[in-house]
Amino acid sequence: MFKFFIQRHWMHWSIIGTLIILCSTWYQVQIDVAINQWFGSFYDNLQQALAEPGSLSASEFYGSLASFGWLASKFIAVAVATKYFVSHWIFRWRTSMVEFYHDKLKFARTVEGSSQRIQEDTIKFARIMEDLGVGLMDAIMTLIAFIPILIGLSAAVTHLPIIGEVSNSLMWVALATALGGTLILALVGIKLPGIEYDIQKREAGYRKVLVHAEDDPKAGQPKTLAELFDWVRDIHFKSYFHYAYFNMVRYSYFQGMVLVPYLALGPTILAGTITLGVLQQTIRAFGRVESSLQYVVKSWATIVELISIWKRLHEFEQCIKENEK
Repeated sequence: MFKFFIQRHWMHWSIIGTLIILCSTWYQVQIDVAINQWFGSFYDNLQQALAEPGSLSASEFYGSLASFGWLASKFIAVAVATKYFVSHWIFRWRTSMVEFYHDKLKFARTVEGSSQRIQEDTIKFARIMEDLGVGLMDAIMTLIAFIPILIGLSAAVTHLPIIGEVSNSLMWVALATALGGTLILALVGIKLPGIEYDIQKREAGYRKVLVHAEDDPKAGQPKTLAELFDWVRDIHFKSYFHYAYFNMVRYSYFQGMVLVPYLALGPTILAGTITLGVLQQTIRAFGRVESSLQYVVKSWATIVELISIWKRLHEFEQCIKENEK
């Protein structure tokens, strides 16, 4: 699966391509930092304009909006270009996997569901790695850029509700809520990877009989197909049940997190020691840090699917190695 990074003829894509994606992602994060700074000055100007009519001129107001438009335009352009390049980069990764499986096809024919693993599992693996890989890089770089900003903004937040005075308070709140949510959801969803693997396995068995039935009518008897489909249905219904309580916990967690920065900033807001601009800037920076720390939580369902696909492909490659002996 990961020969893409060690095969010489793919080096220009795997290494140089990775560097391009890293640089592009970092540039997007820097634009996001600039937008966060824009929020602070813009809302401070709004607060001043509302408190002192005439203190903000029309040219300053519309100029501020224009500067945001320029930042947003740059972000969109870079994001679209990055997405386009990553799609090509990921397909090269899939190509390297498929080429390997094609070369080993004579050893793979006896493996159950080999055609599905070569065609369907590789494209699923590539697409998921595209989303998770770029998301992980973005999360790491966002943390690198926004943690110092959040720590600096925490200087204005001297007290937390119940706890009292804490240095770098907002950073600790973001870390505690994100890690706590990750742990809870990991425990709640611990059975999901195995269930997803069973779904793929049973669907593969059902498909195999259907394919054989195209060439041999005796292979696809209604009773056999009905039994196999009942087997498929049972595992899907089982997954619906487990995803139901997992989603209940996940959605409750995300909705609750909306209030966390306001609760943390409550004493500071009530004391009136923070401006509207700094408040908006702080909440946005807190959201960026918390969202990055919640990467695993937000991606858990996708990670579960990736684990099941990885297990199938790993099992497939192990079977090929055994058949080569």
